[in-house]
Amino acid sequence: MAGFKHLVIVKFKEGTAAADMLKGMEKLVSEIDAVKSFEWGQDIESEEMLRQGFTHAFLMTFDSKEDYTAFVGHPSHVEFSATFSTAIDKVVLLDFPCVVAKGSA
Repeated sequence: MAGFKHLVIVKFKEGTAAADMLKGMEKLVSEIDAVKSFEWGQDIESEEMLRQGFTHAFLMTFDSKEDYTAFVGHPSHVEFSATFSTAIDKVVLLDFPCVVAKGSA
């Protein structure tokens, strides 16, 4: 097993400054030691019918589910989540223990 993952896929509301949300997310993860890695990206390749309106993906890695639970309850996360929630039109969240089938070289 390679830790615990938190995957968030979103469609921001029309008029949302996605760059501001990204800055806020980067600030959040830099403040909380439980987050071991943070990656994000904006879809540029998928066909609209496959994307279903979702545009951005965020992936965080934690050493354990307990670290993820501590992150979720952290005051900075609670505060940012309130702001983030008002900016999104649609969201998918997946939280899962990670099993590596092929590691990076």
